[in-house]
Amino acid sequence: MKFKVAALAGAVAVAMATGTQANDLNKIDSVPSYQKYSPWYTQGQANIKAKPFAALSKSRNVILFVGDGMGVSTITAARILEGQLKGMQGEENDLSFDLFPYTGMAKTYNVDAQTPDSAGTMTAMMSGVKTDVGVIGVSEEIERGDCSTVAGNELVTALELAEIGGKATGIISTARITHATPAATYAKSADRNWEDNSDMPEEALAQGCTDIAAQLVDFEANLKARFPQADRVDGIDVVMGGGRRHFLPNDAAYNSADAVSSVEGDRTDGRDLTAEWKQAYPQGVYVYDQFGFDAIDPASTSKVFGLFNESHMQYEADRVNDIAGEPSLSEMTSKAIDVLANNKKGYFLMVESGRIDHGHHAGSAYNALTDAIELSNAVKAAVESVDLSNTTIIVTADHSHVFTIAGYPKRGNPILGKVVSVGSDEPELAADGMPYTTVGYMNGYGMRDLGNETDADEIYGYDINAGRMDLSSIDTEASGYHQEALIPLGSETHAGEDVAIYGAGPGAHLVSGTNEQSNIFHIMNQVGKLEANADKELSKPAPWWRRWW
Repeated sequence: MKFKVAALAGAVAVAMATGTQANDLNKIDSVPSYQKYSPWYTQGQANIKAKPFAALSKSRNVILFVGDGMGVSTITAARILEGQLKGMQGEENDLSFDLFPYTGMAKTYNVDAQTPDSAGTMTAMMSGVKTDVGVIGVSEEIERGDCSTVAGNELVTALELAEIGGKATGIISTARITHATPAATYAKSADRNWEDNSDMPEEALAQGCTDIAAQLVDFEANLKARFPQADRVDGIDVVMGGGRRHFLPNDAAYNSADAVSSVEGDRTDGRDLTAEWKQAYPQGVYVYDQFGFDAIDPASTSKVFGLFNESHMQYEADRVNDIAGEPSLSEMTSKAIDVLANNKKGYFLMVESGRIDHGHHAGSAYNALTDAIELSNAVKAAVESVDLSNTTIIVTADHSHVFTIAGYPKRGNPILGKVVSVGSDEPELAADGMPYTTVGYMNGYGMRDLGNETDADEIYGYDINAGRMDLSSIDTEASGYHQEALIPLGSETHAGEDVAIYGAGPGAHLVSGTNEQSNIFHIMNQVGKLEANADKELSKPAPWWRRWW
């Protein structure tokens, strides 16, 4: 069953135009009715509330970690690789979140897709409502690419509820901050690819839809327009990631010091959104390199806007090659927590390791796994920075990949190496007489030996090379080795199986069992009292000037 009603902002506008009294405006809930009565929302809410001690679960702070594309096989392989890098056999190692006390599973399908994308999956996690592939922050009633279908289908997110309720808020990603996963925390878009105005069709612009980067910088104004009584809304406090090109004009005069392209910016409307952000938050700090990041004093900083790369941030293994230097995911996580902790009402923070996904798409297990290990480091940094008696941490993935661990390698065999069977010291040979690796891909670009290259994306400069190859003389453990793939495709694909959810802190037991992915929102909402606190703020008497406006 589907639902469609007038946009909440429209309802507020009508109420003000017709002279509705303040008490009537006070009846507006933080979550619009079509969202609250969606079966995804109602069933998810009921499922969480039915779990033992759900009503007693309360947390001041909520941190959501998302390993983009971090399926179970990725977790297993990353665990082994990290152990082997420590000098262990590997299998006995634990990633930081392996030690969390509670674990569950999430079904990742989108409303219209068996194998999902990041836009639909993250929208589900942030709003409690599943939606279609390729759309952000809107319900399944949307038609992808059609701006006219957005109005009335906007979903309220956990981050927005935290803002309305007076909590500090933060977003971190190693991908572009306008990419699907981070964008789903703050944006409403008919297409995930509308990252700046140059990415949008003229018809959408003429109809009044705005690009994702503009929505990030205008977040405070947009949220206040939808909820005029939300007096505590003061904008997202910490934003750090890549994607600078979507915030700058298409003019070389606006290039940053570490610009890779001759003209860094993509915007064709002339807007310098970094300048607009600095004007809106003169007390804030805008940074674009490691030096600027290191100079941030969390004790005296209330707002941070960090854009550390023209496009995505570097893979963790390639980070040292960045021209101006980039902070690691764990460094950004620690800094963000220190800044957000200045708010006495608590905070909501989303941290995405976006490049796990990109490593897999490029068929590079090395890059995907080293970024997964860095996500584990970031989770460890968070655990060490917070009090788990008042902070709930959830670690999960939006979807998995067609990444496999196979053959019969002996215990301690290098996870990136060729299969060596129990009792043997030589690589096992397949029926075609050639050795094969433990990890591989069902589809994608195929095998490529790029030696010591640490940037997985270099493979896109070569031809597709799928199928069986003779690996006898190739070092498959090298950083530049890309695994074999069975089916030739221009990019390896996502997979459709469930992903894991790990939880620690108050209410973390609610992650247990097999859940619809949209239930993750309801867990965060329950423990953080996000909707309840937001409704409380909206129910306060309006200021005298608003009552008679």
